[in-house]
Amino acid sequence: MKKIAIQGIKGSFHDIASHQYFQGEELGLITCDTFEEVFRQLREDEEVIALVAIENTIAGSLLHNYELLRESQATIVGEHKLHIEHSLMCLPEEDWEDLTEVNSHPVALMQCREFLSRHPQLKVVEVGDTAGAAAHISEHRLAHHAAICHKDAARIYGMKVLEQGIETNKHNFTRFLVLSAPQKAESLRRIDLADKASMVFSLAHEEGSLSAILSVLSFYKLNLTKIQSLPIIGKEWQYLFYIDLKFNDYMRYRQAINAIAPLTQELKILGEYKEAANPK
Repeated sequence: MKKIAIQGIKGSFHDIASHQYFQGEELGLITCDTFEEVFRQLREDEEVIALVAIENTIAGSLLHNYELLRESQATIVGEHKLHIEHSLMCLPEEDWEDLTEVNSHPVALMQCREFLSRHPQLKVVEVGDTAGAAAHISEHRLAHHAAICHKDAARIYGMKVLEQGIETNKHNFTRFLVLSAPQKAESLRRIDLADKASMVFSLAHEEGSLSAILSVLSFYKLNLTKIQSLPIIGKEWQYLFYIDLKFNDYMRYRQAINAIAPLTQELKILGEYKEAANPK
């Protein structure tokens, strides 16, 4: 049985993504209230694997998770892309005319903004977790309350789905990283299948320093699929750059890394892994 740490509870999008990535395997879920707790579980038990959201096609990057990843010393061993679909649900004995309040995670509420604008009678209340909203309403039998989360949560927590597919943009996907302790990474990944890498570095505060890196990557014909900058606390106007690269030739990719290393400061490879297929 694999021990998987996730943020959220059963029925959350992290739970769904975990079971899709490890399809057919027996999982022992470690449900955590915060991403900090997920990384703590990863740090304290090398047998734990973590699955952590890193970006959404609508809401953008989860910036704090980049910081937690860099500080954790964890290794990226895989990724998963999940199609995000939201549903509105309530207690089984209630219906539309009974509802006065809707609860969900702020990102989910944002992703359902158009739907909510058509129902101004519903007071919108932010909570820490999508599935957690359904669980709380069910456990406390909160009349007049609805939750926005994945439809699977209704089955798990005995709720009634009133409407499915309420997200504004149907092209809504979240990318999750699969993380492990460095000493366990080799048993979970296959370098011969790797075609993607993530890394972080800083640069000298000089003109053209970033363009020099991009020129080298272009020369080696590597596809830069993402670049994310975050400020370095205590160093005004200096940044850490997180990048994702796609490659077809592992040796050529390693040559490129050797070429950019002297141009960077504190270059760290966060992981080399197989790119996830786009969900249908």
